[in-house]
Amino acid sequence: MRQESTTCCIAGGGPAGMMLGFLLARAGVDVIVLEKHADFLRDFRGDTIHPSTMEVMHELGLLEEFLTLPHVREDDIVARFGKEDITVADFSLLPVRAPFIAFMPQWDFLDFLADHGRTYPNFRLLMQTKATGLIEENGYVAGVTTEAPEGLLEIRADLVVAADGRRSDVRAAAGFAVTELGAPMDVLWFRLSRRPDEPAQAFGQVAAGRFFIRLNRGDYWQCAFIIPKGSLDKLRAAGLDAFKAGLVALAPELADRSGELISWDDIKLLSVAVDRLERWWRPGLLCIGDAAHAMSPIGGVGINLAIQDAVAAANLLARSLRERGLTDNDLAAVQKRREWPAKITQAAQIAIQNRVITPLLAADKPVAPPWPLRLLQRFPVLRRLPARMVGIGVRPEHVGPELRRSNR
Repeated sequence: MRQESTTCCIAGGGPAGMMLGFLLARAGVDVIVLEKHADFLRDFRGDTIHPSTMEVMHELGLLEEFLTLPHVREDDIVARFGKEDITVADFSLLPVRAPFIAFMPQWDFLDFLADHGRTYPNFRLLMQTKATGLIEENGYVAGVTTEAPEGLLEIRADLVVAADGRRSDVRAAAGFAVTELGAPMDVLWFRLSRRPDEPAQAFGQVAAGRFFIRLNRGDYWQCAFIIPKGSLDKLRAAGLDAFKAGLVALAPELADRSGELISWDDIKLLSVAVDRLERWWRPGLLCIGDAAHAMSPIGGVGINLAIQDAVAAANLLARSLRERGLTDNDLAAVQKRREWPAKITQAAQIAIQNRVITPLLAADKPVAPPWPLRLLQRFPVLRRLPARMVGIGVRPEHVGPELRRSNR
């Protein structure tokens, strides 16, 4: 078996892993990021870049370049009940450099981080390399075993970071206990073409027993159809034509494009899970992002929580890693810093699931906007509250002075 060594090995080339790898390399830490796929080109991933993430880009001096990437700007969130539109959140009121959400293909975002990471000689990104197990010595995680195109590879590291998502192989190998918080829905993702004369704004369409979201991706809509948890088999049994008829009943303007859904292969299931670890670390190992706390898709905040975890971890760990003096207290400090924001955000998501999503999916008659949304319509200034929760979040992280300086 081939062997390599580094200071920090990050399993998972998603937003959390790539951001952490880039920041640590910028701080002078030797880092290897593992990505199991050959590229980042996978659709139906989190494409929402929130103001908190763009604030990080600004603090790194990269915001102007970042916003040259293809993206669609959204200044607010709108929910449609029947023919009535309710503005739920207004991001333009936020006190940040980029007071809007950028819908950007995640592969462009990850390629951007990878390209900037590669400008540092101490940054390595290994594609098609999957972490398969942990190297443990005397109760300490000393590295990972991997499968790579050239064969088995053993990577020894002072710190292994699990940033490989809600189905984390590294988390499973470590034997962490996971607390399941539950979710009443799943999401069906698909795409339909978008005409140039259609409104650019993303919005959610609400009706009896159905909830449909459209995200503008330029020449097509990325569509999310919310269904009760575990009900896909029932939908399949009723047939694709019945599903498309329900879609058209909800959004008649899409009738001329429903035929683009040729088979169920055109529709991808996201099985929604909300869970978290009670403990995010072991000696030599740290979990961040969805590996530590899987989020509901409500608000699209999962990617941004993951990036906030990465910024906090880099701020707290860079010096200890660079000086090869990492301690358990350092790892515990990351969890202490980020656990509360994750719990508060999950609590808000679960409240929305239980009080809004579950009754909506069970409704058999037209649904009127709930009274909190009526207040937002009557008092527009209140829209800054959900905008702040979604766009900035709880305890936003900022790039520390050490990370703002580039250690080339």
